[in-house]
Amino acid sequence: KTLADRHITQSMSRKGNCLDNSMMENFFGLMKNELLYLQEWDSIDQFKKALRTYIRYYNNDRIKLRLKGKSPVQYRALFQSKAS
Repeated sequence: KTLADRHITQSMSRKGNCLDNSMMENFFGLMKNELLYLQEWDSIDQFKKALRTYIRYYNNDRIKLRLKGKSPVQYRALFQSKAS
């Protein structure tokens, strides 16, 4: 289906300006270096599984300096414990 069929509005940054979308540019750069450039897959299904695993790792377990060296899950737990 097309984006319009799913009621999704496509957003484009200004041409040649990676700073407009720096968070996604950073994510894709990390993903390329930590996943794509390190291995080859025999099928698209293997790639999709590896990609899902990487995204889960990135969102939950990967240590981030801006989170004081904690994973997102650890930082969220620390924040919630201080808030209660």
